[in-house]
Amino acid sequence: MEAVTVIGAGLAGCEAAWQLARRGISVDLREMKPEKMTPAHHSPDFAELVCSNSLRSDQLENAVGLLKEELRRCDSLIMACADGHRVEAGGALAVDRYAFSAAVTERIRSHPLITVTEGEVTQLPAEGNVIVASGPLTSDALSEEIARLFPDSKYLNFFDAAAPLVTFESVDMDKAWFASRYDKGTADYINCPLSREEYDAFWRELCAAQEASVHGFEDAGVFEGCMPVEVMARRGQQTLAFGPLKPRGLPDPRTGKEPYAVVQLRRDNAQGTIYNIVGFQTHLKWPEQRRVFSMIPGLEHAQFVRYGVMHRNTFLDSPRLLDRYYRVRGQERLMFAGQITGVEGYVESTASGVLAAMELSRRLTGRAPIDFPRETAMGALALYISDPSVVNFQPMNINFGLIPPLDHRVKGKRNKNAEISQRALEKLEELDLS
Repeated sequence: MEAVTVIGAGLAGCEAAWQLARRGISVDLREMKPEKMTPAHHSPDFAELVCSNSLRSDQLENAVGLLKEELRRCDSLIMACADGHRVEAGGALAVDRYAFSAAVTERIRSHPLITVTEGEVTQLPAEGNVIVASGPLTSDALSEEIARLFPDSKYLNFFDAAAPLVTFESVDMDKAWFASRYDKGTADYINCPLSREEYDAFWRELCAAQEASVHGFEDAGVFEGCMPVEVMARRGQQTLAFGPLKPRGLPDPRTGKEPYAVVQLRRDNAQGTIYNIVGFQTHLKWPEQRRVFSMIPGLEHAQFVRYGVMHRNTFLDSPRLLDRYYRVRGQERLMFAGQITGVEGYVESTASGVLAAMELSRRLTGRAPIDFPRETAMGALALYISDPSVVNFQPMNINFGLIPPLDHRVKGKRNKNAEISQRALEKLEELDLS
């Protein structure tokens, strides 16, 4: 059997390659790193993450928690490596990014049925089965090649932002404290309190700070789930106080009272030496980030090991181009997976890689594809990106709004979501996932 070509060794590409190989199918995994890097790349390893908590909630009352549990039951490589390198973060699945990527890389490179070919892909193979998982920062040459594949369509673009990182030793813990909101889980977050006067001064400077030049950037084009903090601030003086800086459930141990606002920092590595400023995705100029963020109590002398950056993300008009198995309509030998399909988030990208590989392996062995039902998170996400009735298609994280509601009333949102998750896992048990 001819080897399948998988383009891109991000989470979706690595997962697709792994799922194919574990079913006895040879894979040629193509990756342009380290020969060519994008602004988001800092390591030659595969499956590189932007921040430690990119895998988000691990609770079944949350849709992404359900999706992760479904992936575990599909023997996901990404989930196995994430679980093996987690760091404490309350109810979230946070990982040591470097150890995680190194583990994925080692598993992929050591598999006897996976051949890694380094170098930029500028043309799609004219024959054979191909899964394109080139990510939201697809190179210009490959992007032009994909555009030629769909002459009657066009790419859509949005902008994605990453938060800055600071060293733990530079945080003034005389002003900050460790706690998780409402004391849920372990006390994994550093909390920096702001009084009303401190918040107002910070908000004014944040709104007035200079932004880095980003070609084509407009507030209307910002992806809502990853909005730059300065864009959020400009929407109203209280937007941050009721959003990422809300103080609910975080009383200051020195006063016993909730501050006016709280900036949280989350551990970014297993050693606890680096912390991510939660909700502070930004594309301010770097000197402005230092000036404005140093106004936060406890961060006056913060040492920034990475400033926030803004990236251009590219995705397909998938509802008109792809089917529920992530195949190109009318050209089923070609498949796409990952954020280029319009699934938003690392967990969602991983899920698309699993599903695409499962479909392809079954097709190559003469079996019918697995129709993940809409009641499952994997099925709901695949059906969303392939629904031709969707107008003005935009990237989407998994959420319970994509999954059919229960046929009976359940008191309490968390209880209802838990039942939806239980139903999904029961549906998954009915499927042949081989």
